[in-house]
Amino acid sequence: MKAPLSWLREYVSLPQSISTLEIEEAFVSVGFEVEGIEERGKDLVGPLVVGKVVSIEQVLGQKKPIRYVGLDCGEGETRFVICGASNFMVGDLVVVSLPGAVLPGNFAIAARQTYGHISNGMICSLREIALGEDHAGIMVLSEGQPGEDAIALLQINDVIFDVAVNPDRGYALSIRGLARELATALKLPYSDPAQSVSPELLESNALGVQVTIDDPTAASVIHIRTLENFDSAAPSPIWMRSRIEKCGMRSISLAVDVTNYVMLELGQPLHAFDAEQITGSLHIRRAIRESEFTTLDNQLRKLAPTDVLVADDLRALALAGTMGGLSSEVTSTTTKLAIEAARFDPISIAKNSRSHRLSSEASRRFERAVDPALSAIASARAVSLLIELGGAKYVGSASAGSVPVGTPIAFDPHFVSRLLGVAVAVETVASHLETVGCSIKVVSGSVWYVTPATWRSDLLTPSDLVEEVGRLVGLNAIEGTLPIGRAAATLSPMQYRKRGVAHHLANRGFAEVYNYPFVSPEMVTTLGFTGARAASFKLANPISEQAPLLRTHLLPGLLDTAKRNLGRGAKDVAIFEIGSVFRDVSKLAHLSPVSTTSRPTAETIADIYASVPPQPLFVASVVVGSLDRSGWWGGGRSFDWSDATQMALDIVELTGNTGVIVQSELAPWHPGRCAEIQVGGKPVAHAGELHPRTLEALGLPPRTCAFAVNLSEVPVLSSKSAKPIFAMPAATQDVSLILEASIPAAKVQAALSSGAGPLLESIVLFDRYENLGDGKVSLAFTLTFRAADRTLTSDEVSGYRESAVQVAARECGAIVRA
Repeated sequence: MKAPLSWLREYVSLPQSISTLEIEEAFVSVGFEVEGIEERGKDLVGPLVVGKVVSIEQVLGQKKPIRYVGLDCGEGETRFVICGASNFMVGDLVVVSLPGAVLPGNFAIAARQTYGHISNGMICSLREIALGEDHAGIMVLSEGQPGEDAIALLQINDVIFDVAVNPDRGYALSIRGLARELATALKLPYSDPAQSVSPELLESNALGVQVTIDDPTAASVIHIRTLENFDSAAPSPIWMRSRIEKCGMRSISLAVDVTNYVMLELGQPLHAFDAEQITGSLHIRRAIRESEFTTLDNQLRKLAPTDVLVADDLRALALAGTMGGLSSEVTSTTTKLAIEAARFDPISIAKNSRSHRLSSEASRRFERAVDPALSAIASARAVSLLIELGGAKYVGSASAGSVPVGTPIAFDPHFVSRLLGVAVAVETVASHLETVGCSIKVVSGSVWYVTPATWRSDLLTPSDLVEEVGRLVGLNAIEGTLPIGRAAATLSPMQYRKRGVAHHLANRGFAEVYNYPFVSPEMVTTLGFTGARAASFKLANPISEQAPLLRTHLLPGLLDTAKRNLGRGAKDVAIFEIGSVFRDVSKLAHLSPVSTTSRPTAETIADIYASVPPQPLFVASVVVGSLDRSGWWGGGRSFDWSDATQMALDIVELTGNTGVIVQSELAPWHPGRCAEIQVGGKPVAHAGELHPRTLEALGLPPRTCAFAVNLSEVPVLSSKSAKPIFAMPAATQDVSLILEASIPAAKVQAALSSGAGPLLESIVLFDRYENLGDGKVSLAFTLTFRAADRTLTSDEVSGYRESAVQVAARECGAIVRA
């Protein structure tokens, strides 16, 4: 919410000496972050004056329209300037920067020869004087006198605070709400603009447009004010246009500007209908009869039966709380207005906005709950402005529904000190609660009934009230203390595992990333996920409609991240992520709302866990490019599928388990270059090269590799035994075997290991030769033997080697390569 300081001063008695830093700190102290401060007019130096157009001469022979304009700037003689805009005529008032002026961007104005004439100044657009982004034409004024100081007239010099408003504080999306918070923070007098409006003076009768709430779940209260004899050609006054534009909106017409101005001032969205286009009465109902509706932006929108509409007796007129309809738009011929102010259901408006992907200033406020007491006040305020500025005549009012009565909250004032951890006097508690609009009924010293103000619908529990007291006491007044953990508290085995794996991969040169846990159905299809890996949960309210599913695997996010980094110039990418996945593979228990007033029972805790899906912890990685770079030292080597397999195996063995590699076919990996790693016969990881079709669809380079390890399925060992360190020398033997190419190297390695005996320390595959023909392949291994108590003889080692070869020949059909 952008708030001009000049507007805030109307409702808060701010001292003239107060600095912008002090105001920023005041907002922050009561929980409102200031995202930006714009000191408008700081880099603008006059003279900047109002000029009246007295003559226009077209400069001929130019590729674009160029006009030589005569101006009355109150100097007693005509001043001439060159201008390329054509959206003004003789008699219009414009803003003129005279020689010597400096516009934003250090743009100095001087008299100069151009297009065969002397241009003695410049006529300005909104953007040139930093009042907006409109640069299509110059700024035409609705008021002012030739020679008048335009900087003062347009109220250019101002400070604008861009304040972040949390979703539970919708009341602060208004100057009224922010001024109240600022006055509270600085302990200064506050003047509520709503109290200056007298809605009771507007008579309710049957002369104007009538209204009914057909669906009570859609709105709680609504007021309709009818006006006639409205002058639609009347301009919005400069002060109103200036304030609207400083708040980030643009001036459109008087009727629209008044509704926007009141919304910014009080926080109540309004809508103006052309009353002549309303047939019968207005109705607040669901879209049970309509399937399509054209909104003000001329977009035909498909309606759902749950959409909330404002309709007359025949048709829909507006998408309630979101955007008006084209058929009842206020135009230049409108003379009769119906001003609507309602308190729509926040959830219904949020659904309206999201289902149509149509977020408006009105929907942002309705979603955050508008004060139901404001509809009468804001509509009356709009009526008074339209009568004053547009010459309208009041006809009558109609209303439906009522302002909901607040529910008192049973509250112990001493609970504040217990929850905050700092002593807060009972008197201070009462004072702060009354400051935020609460009324208090004291039953006893420890029993109060606190009724929140209508504009604080977020205050529902005693803890909410404590939060309000806490932020007004000031978080700086609450001393920070570190929590004392339980004796012998330590990390869980899975936490140790997660940290260990992260450090292991980081030490190998991998970069850890964090991705959103949301995926698109198209990505699931592209990766070929089936079964449990395709059984996902669809979010009811996704951040993006393109990614409404919870991830069942880490690869979708990693592949998107890899593509993004490659697109930004990266040559070699090695990234990993550790996170949970969510699979809809079991029926979940239904859980009723759990009370937060006391610790849940063990049975309730068990029910809570039974109501959420399994969320196994995975680590996954995507690697593109070189494992070893080439350079003056020699050639490099690309990361291939065998490297991915070894990385996954290393992670499994890092946990103390022994992994067994078997051949596998699992999308999205290449069927001939995919390995499965098993622990105790159970698959826990997959690794290899991704399928070429998948890589082509995602726009990734060929030979991209990936691995994924289900850390939750890798057993947690009660104890780990370190390998003994022997002082005796090792003896090595190489063996080269010929066998069928279809036999996995892991199977051959396992056979050699089982036949080599207990003194085998390690076995490493160091060569694979595939050009033997006849479907044969040669695998070469190095076997390392070592005894704890002696040096092995060559005969012993040869015997172990021969025993290993015999087992490989029996189990794999291997023969020794000569």
